[in-house]
Amino acid sequence: MRRLSATATAWLVKNGAAWVPFADAASETLPLSRLLRLGLFQITVGMSMTLLAGTLNRVMIVELGSSATWVAGMLALPVLVAPFRALIGHRSDLHRSAFGWRRVPYLWQGTLLQFGGLAIMPFALLLLQGSHTGSMWPGRIGCVLAFLLVGVGSHTVQTAGLALAGDLAPEKQRPRVVALLYLMLLVGMVASALVVGAILRDFTYYRLIALIQGAAVVTAVFNIIAIWRQEPRDLTRVTNPPEPVPFRAAWADFMRGGRTGRLLGVLGLGTFAFAAQDALLEPYGGQVLGLGVGATTMLTALMAGGAIVAFALAAKRLEGGGDPARLAAMGLLAGVVGFSAVIFAYPLASPMVLRVGTAILGFGNGLFAVGTLISAMALDSAHRNGLALGAWGAVQATAAGLAVGLGGAMRDLVGSLALDGRFGEALQNPAAGYLAVYHVELVCLFVALAALGPLVAAAPRSAEPFGLAELPG
Repeated sequence: MRRLSATATAWLVKNGAAWVPFADAASETLPLSRLLRLGLFQITVGMSMTLLAGTLNRVMIVELGSSATWVAGMLALPVLVAPFRALIGHRSDLHRSAFGWRRVPYLWQGTLLQFGGLAIMPFALLLLQGSHTGSMWPGRIGCVLAFLLVGVGSHTVQTAGLALAGDLAPEKQRPRVVALLYLMLLVGMVASALVVGAILRDFTYYRLIALIQGAAVVTAVFNIIAIWRQEPRDLTRVTNPPEPVPFRAAWADFMRGGRTGRLLGVLGLGTFAFAAQDALLEPYGGQVLGLGVGATTMLTALMAGGAIVAFALAAKRLEGGGDPARLAAMGLLAGVVGFSAVIFAYPLASPMVLRVGTAILGFGNGLFAVGTLISAMALDSAHRNGLALGAWGAVQATAAGLAVGLGGAMRDLVGSLALDGRFGEALQNPAAGYLAVYHVELVCLFVALAALGPLVAAAPRSAEPFGLAELPG
């Protein structure tokens, strides 16, 4: 047994970087165990995303009978704070703490906001039925507050957490560390979707309430474990604090040159194209194809799983010197195939076609995000680590929030007109509103491809082998 153990250890030492996942992200100052513990905050953010954009939007639309416009507005609430992620990152870069910390105060505040939002959410959902108060307004106000708290907390935790990871990692390993944490976000989405699907297979309001309250406790525990003794105390920041830099001046320096603006513009356009269906895919499966709550929640897991597969393919192509901008274009084309499958799931009455299309959408979105971020990783630097990651997250979250809100409104408007017979008998069905949104997203994907063209021509070839560095944070 000892001989077998010694042989296995020797093999891992020799081949770890090639065969052990994420071995190349670890370093002497940031071992893999500590890095994975830090990544627990991404697990909680992924769990919140699955609950809000996956389970709760379907429950409010299908079980509680709320309009898709109102529910999409709830899901789009975090867009109100998303543009400030760059400011949050900038302030954490220059934060002066009596304990010598920069990131921990923001991580703690974000955790409290996440916990508070999840803690009051079950009671808001109960009031949303209107059977306890005679009016739905108390429930709606409670839902607005709960969704806003969870969204603000998640943005704050993610921005400060990724910046902390960049601070702790050596400069060479920093992009790989950020990438590993992004992958942990996907793992959190997949794992929570599986758990939620299993718990809500036989749906009751009691199970839903217990699930959300359990998620609040898990969020607090995981985030505390994640940040425990991670950031060193730099007491020189107390006696000799960094010189304050106005955000406007820091942002102007960050955007200098022009390429940064185009990259962020393409990112926003592509994210909008992929995200408008986020609040509609599960209701589409439930209302149009008759899937249960557990089955529709599994769609979130399929989408996240497709993104993980996209990482593996990107690794292989970029190790051969592939163009990252072309990789992003492949992701957009995969999105075209995915949306086509989702659209044809209705006339074919095939839940399997919907599942396949959903997985392809996740795959395409993953390729697009990987390809665009590889070109943008050079925007990051040690002295403004928080600003760079905050700007990237702000563009993604803002575009996604706008897409979700507009997608829900379009679904309601087109759906009501179709059911009234305004578009003819052929479109007088509950699927018309959903299909209209999917077709608009197809158009947006082609527009994003056109906008990506100049970046393909200007993008430098990858000089180093692809690693975890190229996944987005």
